[in-house]
Amino acid sequence: MNIYRAGWLAKLLALVTMGFLMLPLMAVIPVSFTGKRYLSMPEGDWSLRHYASLLSSPEWLGSLLHSSVVAVCAALLATLLATAFVIAIWYRSGAWTRWLIGLCMLPLIVPPVVSAMVLYFMTTRISRIAPGLGYDSLPGVILAHTLLIVPFGVINMLVAISRIDRRIELASRNLGASLWQTTWMVILPNLRLAMLTTFLLCFVLSWEEIAVTLFITSWEVVTLPRQIWGGLRDNVDPVVAAISTLLIGIVLLLLLTRMAIESWREARRIG
Repeated sequence: MNIYRAGWLAKLLALVTMGFLMLPLMAVIPVSFTGKRYLSMPEGDWSLRHYASLLSSPEWLGSLLHSSVVAVCAALLATLLATAFVIAIWYRSGAWTRWLIGLCMLPLIVPPVVSAMVLYFMTTRISRIAPGLGYDSLPGVILAHTLLIVPFGVINMLVAISRIDRRIELASRNLGASLWQTTWMVILPNLRLAMLTTFLLCFVLSWEEIAVTLFITSWEVVTLPRQIWGGLRDNVDPVVAAISTLLIGIVLLLLLTRMAIESWREARRIG
């Protein structure tokens, strides 16, 4: 078996591509240490004042809390709905399932502005009946984000469930297991990794959502992307660079942790 090894040209292209993608992101790091009140590169006056402002600001901490709550709840709901949907059509596959999948994918082809307007009217109508569940409320934002990210979860779960051998489901039923027992003890264990991946994907999509959030929130619920938007629009607050640097650091830390875990598992499997 021939093992392909990348040559110097392939490695050079990989480095150039990585630099092209990463350098614009890395440029925000030194900006976060500026001592001035506006976005600028530090000129001998490196300072942590904007990190201190971030940690002491109730507005920024509140937006971080709102984004965390919305992203976790929306990702959890989207994962559960996507899992239930794909299991249902897997059990009852037929010509009509293609129409259901296509209907579920509609939010992907609708322009974000159109989706934002529709969700705005929906949340305002809900507010007339239940003010705490509609416009500018955490449940309203969670519902809107869930509707937006469910299609992505469905796509991921469809790929995962298509890899399950149907014979294990037939074997389970032949051994006397009910439909619920088969689902809980046979199908779901084979989808655990896909469900975790779906949750993380939906979490990221909800965390960075801004277009719809601008339409369905006002002052009560301010997510982190909306707070960043306000900081850039009003006075170009350098705290935006500080929070961006922290987010980049968190993502890099998680990525390195995952790589370390995979390396440890590979070494354990080999040795």
